[in-house]
Amino acid sequence: MIRIVSISLLLAVLGFSFSADKPVGPETPLQEVLIALGDKTPDHYVATPDPKQVQLGYELTTTGRAKTANGYSPYISSIFVCTDCHNQVQEDPVLANPNPEDRLTHAVQNGLPFLQATTFWGIVNRETWYNDDYVRKYGDWIIPAKHSLYESTQLCARECSSGRTLEAWEWEAFRHYYWSIQLKLGDLDALSEEDYNRVSKAIRSESADMKSSTLSFLKSRYMTYSPARFTDPPADFSKGEEGTVKGNKDIGKQIYDISCKTCHRYGGPSLFTLDESKKTFRMLKRNIGKHNDFSIYQITRYGTHAEVGHRQYMPLYTLDRMSAQQLEDLRAYIEFRAKR
Repeated sequence: MIRIVSISLLLAVLGFSFSADKPVGPETPLQEVLIALGDKTPDHYVATPDPKQVQLGYELTTTGRAKTANGYSPYISSIFVCTDCHNQVQEDPVLANPNPEDRLTHAVQNGLPFLQATTFWGIVNRETWYNDDYVRKYGDWIIPAKHSLYESTQLCARECSSGRTLEAWEWEAFRHYYWSIQLKLGDLDALSEEDYNRVSKAIRSESADMKSSTLSFLKSRYMTYSPARFTDPPADFSKGEEGTVKGNKDIGKQIYDISCKTCHRYGGPSLFTLDESKKTFRMLKRNIGKHNDFSIYQITRYGTHAEVGHRQYMPLYTLDRMSAQQLEDLRAYIEFRAKR
């Protein structure tokens, strides 16, 4: 089941008031500290998210439209909502070293889907979006989206969700919602009491070197961008990673349940539904070695593209979102179920 952060929890962070005269702590918003240490204020910055705007942004994110004074707004997309591809809470247990194996374990333990795209949680604290190999998918016109949260959100609305350009009020709602789920100092990897004292001293210090070194220290505790490395499937689909990677069917079941079936379920955004029948698993096994959209190797690494009259499509999984090992795990589960 897709878990999304409660709106009441989102609003709980909005009352925080940062002051350089007070010691920092786990609940201190990260961006306030970065700015106090001399970091550039982001173009998308919101000092105090407005609860009404946050609510609208939350509705747009989770349902694709929002209830306004004039009634419900038009759907951004008739196919997808943001939560089809993006979690809204922490998904990597170690923020400075995200990897798909740890992410899957965290997802299973916390009841989260294992998705193609990165979480919205902390999205405002990143410095670039649509990184690495996404230029191979979108070309040079992705460059504005890489360096702008506004442009990346618009790109996602138009292209990724097969939808439309956001109106100004919708972007404003998204912006406030994003800031309601920003990182706090307590979210960073293993900060000690000594680290908090160091940050407090650096904020009050007039030393540019002290501020700069503390700024670098904080940014070493989380990723300021989301890696997105495309990769090719094995050269021979029928053999897969034979001889180098052995699949684990138990982990494969986890991937099938909280990744594949997140979209390929009854009532989901995909027209292709997966179930627990032997017929389904035999069909998947039969197509593993083929170069078509029913091969787990083909569909996972290349995805599909939206077409006129058929706007549904499947985003690919980058190497950072599903490893070669996990793909073999999925194969092992499919082959196991096909024989039962």
